[in-house]
Amino acid sequence: MTLRLGLPSKGRLMEDAFGWFAGRGIALGRAGGEREYSARSDWEGLEPVLLSAGEIPRELEAGRIHLGVTGSDLVREKVAAWEDRVEEIAPMGFGGADVVIAVPRFWVDVDTLDDLDDACAAFRRAHGHRLRIATKYHRLTRDFLRSRGVADYLLVDSQGATEGAVRGETAEAIADITSTGETLRANGLKVLGDGLIHASQATLFRSKGATWGEAEMAVLGRLKGVLGV
Repeated sequence: MTLRLGLPSKGRLMEDAFGWFAGRGIALGRAGGEREYSARSDWEGLEPVLLSAGEIPRELEAGRIHLGVTGSDLVREKVAAWEDRVEEIAPMGFGGADVVIAVPRFWVDVDTLDDLDDACAAFRRAHGHRLRIATKYHRLTRDFLRSRGVADYLLVDSQGATEGAVRGETAEAIADITSTGETLRANGLKVLGDGLIHASQATLFRSKGATWGEAEMAVLGRLKGVLGV
């Protein structure tokens, strides 16, 4: 019996994922040249599949892979009611970045979500339409702001560099992912003091929708033992 494992198909995330498994005694790698999107494993019972990081949540949700390595932000954003569909097996300690709410630095009286809520109400009174927040993280941002009581805003989809939306006058604030905050600061933005939506990192997930008979569960148990999770 073989478990299909979705892995990032390129870049630092792929290399770090290979390294994480190698550090636990499971050698993974590309099969063939750098342009070939196939992978190999020396561990019996594990079939690695190279996918884009954004495809892995979808494949986990659909049950087409048993396990997947991707950012915890992507699972929460792309999979509705994600805890019903996937299970976190292990945080992996790399690929860390924060999804945050950021506003123009010159908004000197807006430092918290309560301040943002007030700013949203004032903006609508002054301009007759809602304050725009540009983001690629619609579900995460909407759920976060609703839970914190922020209203009277409009989420607008960001197709490019979200950090430039305010300077480009396509939004008044943003919700975006950042590792160091340097790009935000370079674009005249500041993160709200309580504006952390999600602290993301690469995580090993299990699909609840994949086939999990006794044989598959036995392989998973053996794998968990090797990985120490």
